Amino acid sequence: MLPDNHPEFVRTTEQPSPYRHLETKPVSELLQLINEEDRTVPDAVAQALPQITAFVEAAALKMKAGGRIFYIGAGTSGRLGILDASECPPTYGVPYGLVVGIIAGGSRAITRAVEGAEDDAAQGWKDLEVHQVSPSDVVLGIAASGTTPYVIGALDECRNRGILTGSISCNAGSPMSAAAQYPIEVVVGPEFVTGSTRMKSGTAQKLVLNMISTTLMIQLGRVEDNKMVHMKLANKKLVHRGVKMLMERAKLTDYEAARALLLEHGSVKKVLDFLKCP
Repeated sequence: MLPDNHPEFVRTTEQPSPYRHLETKPVSELLQLINEEDRTVPDAVAQALPQITAFVEAAALKMKAGGRIFYIGAGTSGRLGILDASECPPTYGVPYGLVVGIIAGGSRAITRAVEGAEDDAAQGWKDLEVHQVSPSDVVLGIAASGTTPYVIGALDECRNRGILTGSISCNAGSPMSAAAQYPIEVVVGPEFVTGSTRMKSGTAQKLVLNMISTTLMIQLGRVEDNKMVHMKLANKKLVHRGVKMLMERAKLTDYEAARALLLEHGSVKKVLDFLKCP
């Protein structure tokens, strides 16, 4: 693979926007053009489905055997990983620590930029080491450019230590893809605002992360039929959702009785097991 500074390595994510003089356009036109660009993203994701499938199948085997999955990235990519990881425990009732998001610069970088953090090629592995990552686990690097040293360094060290690795980037043939065993490349083209990879690239990464985590949770038995029966009852909305789910599945007609059962047992799944529902 070509290094990111090689004259033949073209970063699609850094190519000029096809739209000029954005500051002169009316709001309605700007919104329409952004929407038109955004609509191209799902098609780019579809082209990467074989790569996504290969990674998820490999990751599922590790996680079924008790492994964890780590997302590691910088900037927008790191924040998207943290977002996806943080939503798995309440949605699927899995323990915190099964899906972990790591960002260059630490927790401070979630809300503000930490200058230079992504350029430290050694720090990514150090941040993973805190979690005692091992060959039982999976590490997924996320970087729109596919050239972030923090992420590439982490993936290189993981591979040296026999840890399964994947990556999500929006450039073809990037150094990060070369570092990962299961690279996923979603090439969405130049951004509406040149180089602003929080736009189409970020949307693509979010879509792929949704696909990965949702499919892994299904593979781990955290979904029955099309319902998240293990979800945590964290607020009134989720309690109500759980009651309706329980009434439908267990053929219950008394809302308050179903609600009492749900609150007593703590999850839809536990009530279904208690009632021995097929």
